[in-house]
Amino acid sequence: MRRLRIGIDTGGTFTDVVAFDEVDGTLATTKTPSTPSDPSVGFLDGIAKVLGMLGRGGDEVAAVCHGTTVATNALLEDRIERLGLITTEGYRFILEIARQSVPDGYGNSYFWIKPDRIVPVDLVREVGGRLAVDGSEVRPFDEEGAVAVARWFRDRGIDTIGVCLLHSYADDAHERRMLEILRREHPTAEVSISSEVLREYREYERTMTTLVDAAVKPRMRRYITGIADRLERATEGSGIPFYVMKSNGGVLSAGEVVNQPITTVLSGPAAGALGAAMVAGAAGYDRILTLDGGGTSTDVSVVIGGRPTLTTEGTVGRFPSRIPMIDVVTVGAGGGSIAWVSPEGTLKVGPRSAGADPGPLCYGRGGTDVTVTDAHLHLGRIPPHLLGGEIALDVEAARAGVRGLAARLGLGDDETARGILEVSAWNQANAIRQVTVKRGLDVRGFVMAAFGGSGPLLVCRLIDILGLEAVLIAPNPGNLSALGLLSVDVRNDDVQTMVARDDRLDLDRVAGVYADLERRAHATLDAEGFAAADHRLLRSADLRYDGQAFEVRVDAPEGPVDERFRAAVVAAFHDEHERLYGYCYRDAASRGGHQHPVEWVNLRVTGIGPIRRPSIAQLPPGDTDPVASRTGTRPVVFDGGPVDAAIHARERLAPGAVVVGPAVVQEFGSTVPVHPGFAATVDPYGNLLVRRVDA
Repeated sequence: MRRLRIGIDTGGTFTDVVAFDEVDGTLATTKTPSTPSDPSVGFLDGIAKVLGMLGRGGDEVAAVCHGTTVATNALLEDRIERLGLITTEGYRFILEIARQSVPDGYGNSYFWIKPDRIVPVDLVREVGGRLAVDGSEVRPFDEEGAVAVARWFRDRGIDTIGVCLLHSYADDAHERRMLEILRREHPTAEVSISSEVLREYREYERTMTTLVDAAVKPRMRRYITGIADRLERATEGSGIPFYVMKSNGGVLSAGEVVNQPITTVLSGPAAGALGAAMVAGAAGYDRILTLDGGGTSTDVSVVIGGRPTLTTEGTVGRFPSRIPMIDVVTVGAGGGSIAWVSPEGTLKVGPRSAGADPGPLCYGRGGTDVTVTDAHLHLGRIPPHLLGGEIALDVEAARAGVRGLAARLGLGDDETARGILEVSAWNQANAIRQVTVKRGLDVRGFVMAAFGGSGPLLVCRLIDILGLEAVLIAPNPGNLSALGLLSVDVRNDDVQTMVARDDRLDLDRVAGVYADLERRAHATLDAEGFAAADHRLLRSADLRYDGQAFEVRVDAPEGPVDERFRAAVVAAFHDEHERLYGYCYRDAASRGGHQHPVEWVNLRVTGIGPIRRPSIAQLPPGDTDPVASRTGTRPVVFDGGPVDAAIHARERLAPGAVVVGPAVVQEFGSTVPVHPGFAATVDPYGNLLVRRVDA
C-alpha cells in the first residue's frame, strides 16, 4: 500500500529528509551528508535511510517532493554555458541597454562597471517581423531569415537559445513559428521562448527571465531526469510520483518542471518559509520572520497572515527574474561560512563557505579555513558531534584554527571565536532588515521562527540586536524545510499583460483574458492528475496609478467580471498602496486634490491542486521540571569566560518546561545555546520559545 510521502531538501552541507505516513499521520525525520559532486547520491541515500528507519519498502512510497538548489547555485556561481539570443530586428542591443540603475546608489556610479551580459552581443541574432503593442502584425515574420539564424547557431554549436520577440506577450505567433524552425533546423538545441516563460511586458526583464530559464534548462534537465531514473530503479519501477518545489510556494511534477526550470530558482528557501508558516500558525503566530540557517547561507523571509510574501521583482545573483517567488533574502552566513582577515586587518565572515566538502576544520576532511561551526565548537556551544553522534567533530582542529586566526588579529582565542559569531549574527540581522525595514515593516512586531541546522545557534544575540519579542524553534528545526515540502500544494501561475486605464476598462476583454488564463490553469492541473472538482483557481491583478513605473498586486474576486468586480479590485489596490507607501488617491478629488487615474497592467491566475498536509499535534503532558531533561554540564563561553552550562536533551522536555540560561538544548539535527539572561519555554506543540527574561 502506498502510504508514505517523502520530502527531501538538499542543502550545501546536509540533505534533510521527512517521511509522512498518510494512514496513521506519523512523521519520521533524518539527515544525511550532501554530495556536492553528485547531489543525487545524497538524495537516494536519504530515501534509503528514512525507509530503513521505518522498516518500509519503496513500494509503500506514494510521492517524493524535492527542494533543490541546482538552478540557484548555477546562477549564484555564474556557471552559465554558452547561450544564444534571438530577438526582433533592431533590438540586438537590448541586453546592453538594460535599465538605468547601478548598485549602491548614485555616489558609486562613476566607479561601477556594467557586468558581462548573460549573452555577449556577438551571440545575439535578429529576425525580421514586427508586432504592435496590442499583438497586431506590423510586418510579417521573416521565415527565410529565421531559417538562416537557426542554421547560424547550429553551425557554431550553440545548443542553448532564448527567443524573445517584441510584444510576443500579446500574440505568440511569431515566437511559435521561430520555435518550429529551430526544432527543424537545430533539433538538438534547448530552447526557451518568452511567451511560455513570461507573458508579461517590459522587454529587458522578459528577455532576461527567458534567458535565465534557458541557461539553467540543460543542467536542470540532466539533474531531474537523472534523479527520476535512479529513483525509478531504486524502487523497482514502481512509478512513484516525483515533484519539485517551485519558488512560488507550490510544487510541480518533475516532468513539467524540466520545461520551466526558472520556476525552481528559490526552491529550497521557499520550502523552509512554508514549513515555518505551518508550524508557527499551529502555535498561534501568523505574523513571523523566518530564518533558515544552513551550512552555506541563511535565508530570511516574512510571513503575514500565515502566508509568505511574494514578489515578482526578485533577482538570483546578478540576474533579474520576473517570475512569482517567495520574497527571500539570502546572505552568506551559514555554519560553513569562512572567517578571514581583510587587507585592512579586520575580521570578516563569509560569503565564501567551506560547504560540505571539505567543510569546516572540525570535520577532518582537509578543510583549511576557520568557519562559524569551528567557532561554536571552540566555545562549547555545540557538542563534539553532529546528528546525534553519527558524525564526530575534531575539537582540537577547531581550536588550533581559531588560535591561528587570533594570532593574526592580535586577539585572544575566545575573543576571536566570539567575534566570528558576532559578525555572523550582524550579517543575519542585516538580511532580516532587508525584508522588514526596507519594506516598511517594524521588525519588533514579529516573532521569528529560526530553523535549519545553524539557524537556532545565534537567536539570543539576534533578539538583542533586532529587539525581537521572541524566537520560536520548532522540533527538529534542521528538517523544517523538508517538512515544508510535505505541506505544499501543486501550484502554477499564469500571467497576461493587459494595460488599460480603469476609466476606459473593457470588462468583456478582462473577462476573456481571465477565461483564457483559467483554461491554462485547468489544463495544467488536469495534467498533474487532479480531478476537476479539486481544482482551485485564484485570481489577482497588478495595478498602478497612471504615470507610475511599478505595480501593486492585489487579489481579485471570483465570479462574473462586472462593475462590482472592477470596483472591488480598485478598492483593494488603494488599500494596499496605502499600506505599502503610506498614501493613496482614493478620495483625492473629494478633498480638492488631483484624482490620479488607476491603470490595470497584468492579470494573473494561480491554479492549485490541494494535497493532504501533516497535522501539527500537541505533545502529551509530562514532567515540567527541567532536571528531567538534563544530561550533564560542560564549559561554555557566552559573554565572558567559560561557565558550567546545563545540557538538556530536547526530546525529554515536556510542555510547560522552562530552561533558564546559561544552558544548551541539544537534539539530533540542531542545538540551541540559551545565553545568561534568557529562557526557553516549551509550548504545547513542543516548540521552544526563547525570550530575554532579565529585562
